[in-house]
Amino acid sequence: MLKEAVCDNPGGEGASIAPSARWGLVSLSASALLSALGTGIANIALPTLAQEFSASFQEVQWVVLAYLLAVTTLVVGAGRLGDIVGRRPLLLAGIALFTAASLLCGVAPTLWLLVAARAAQGLGAAVMMALTMAFIGGMVPKAKTGSAMGLLGTMSAIGTALGPSLGGALIAGPGWRAIFLVQVPLGALTLVLAHRTLPGERQAARTEKAGFDGAGTILLALSLSAYSLAMTVGRGAFGPVNLALLAAALLGTGIFVLVEARAASPLIRLDMFRDGVLRAGLFMSALVMTVMMATLVVGPFHLSRALGLDAVQVGLVMSAGPLVAAAMGIPAGRLVDRFGARRMTQVGLAASAIGSSALSQVPLDLGALAYVVPLVVITAGYALFQAANNTAVMMEVGQDRRGIASGLLNLSRNLGLITGASVMGAVFAFASGAAEMPAGDPGAVAAGMRATFAAAAALVAAALAIAVGGRGRKG
Repeated sequence: MLKEAVCDNPGGEGASIAPSARWGLVSLSASALLSALGTGIANIALPTLAQEFSASFQEVQWVVLAYLLAVTTLVVGAGRLGDIVGRRPLLLAGIALFTAASLLCGVAPTLWLLVAARAAQGLGAAVMMALTMAFIGGMVPKAKTGSAMGLLGTMSAIGTALGPSLGGALIAGPGWRAIFLVQVPLGALTLVLAHRTLPGERQAARTEKAGFDGAGTILLALSLSAYSLAMTVGRGAFGPVNLALLAAALLGTGIFVLVEARAASPLIRLDMFRDGVLRAGLFMSALVMTVMMATLVVGPFHLSRALGLDAVQVGLVMSAGPLVAAAMGIPAGRLVDRFGARRMTQVGLAASAIGSSALSQVPLDLGALAYVVPLVVITAGYALFQAANNTAVMMEVGQDRRGIASGLLNLSRNLGLITGASVMGAVFAFASGAAEMPAGDPGAVAAGMRATFAAAAALVAAALAIAVGGRGRKG
């Protein structure tokens, strides 16, 4: 069945995607959209949930954190498990779990049952995120890998952009439970489509049968949980609890490395990081996602408090980023196929650096347009970078390690987002002269925004230096 998915001459310029593989790509795209939708659709419901369950913000924020923590801590283990037991059955199980957990979220009678259901939903999403990219290498010709990666990026961006608007409309209409229940039929449709269209795997693709590294998975999950909580608890204040969690994360990571070095069938083979393409790709991804988080954390404050836009106008301006990412996904993939992953990685990073530098210099009196134009440049560069970087990494690793490589790429992305929310928020607050996110003088807010994007430009420049100087990256 796998042979049917790839036409003759798989690496040639004239290679095309077979009809059977196209339907498989549709099911993978639906999985990418669904997991991204699950990430963003709940945020807008937090005020409603606080009122519904008579809970504090610190309590209801676990509806979001439970999902993010489950994805972040389990995505690598999900990718590795897919390499061992087979990606098709595990992906189908992940979609089924996500769908069932969505139903449980929609009928949850208490806040903490909702949080538990969101954690289960996050586990399903971790499987979906880890395995969608891993499928690409065996389904499409190498000459079309960039286009396929771009399609997944587009669907993920659409899910991210659709989440807040769809969630707001459902809360205003049927109520908050609908934001979870709407995912049930979408998940069921994705499951049926994936079951009917995803190809089976050749036995040779599953060479390592020694077993799953449970100890390594638990250690990594605990370490990542500690790091994630260190970056998110305290709402901007980095105190003793955060330091203790960060120390626990570092200690856990050290123990994890020792355990993996001695494990018969490790979760992550440490020799994978000798591969310059993988190592550089993961580091660049984390840096870029740290910068992208700055647009989400800093943007609303600058637009509302420095430029004086109302909530509707802020929403419209903020939607420009996801819309550009969605529009650029497929063209970015085609550019990667035509000009090579290495070159397009550098072009994408250069564009993001230019956009970030422009935002670090923009005067306050030029208004919202002066923010939107650089934001579009940053996001377009990000879309091109993501398609190129994912393509380079996934084409470099062997068939038996694509699941773990995909999991690591998703992990680096999530860690960048988590780090960006904390670090970029702290830079913004410090540069604005406030202990927390500033609420006062528009000039101070604008100064904080400029300083934050100056730091962002430096981070992207560092990623660009890695891309230009990195060895082993195939173009």
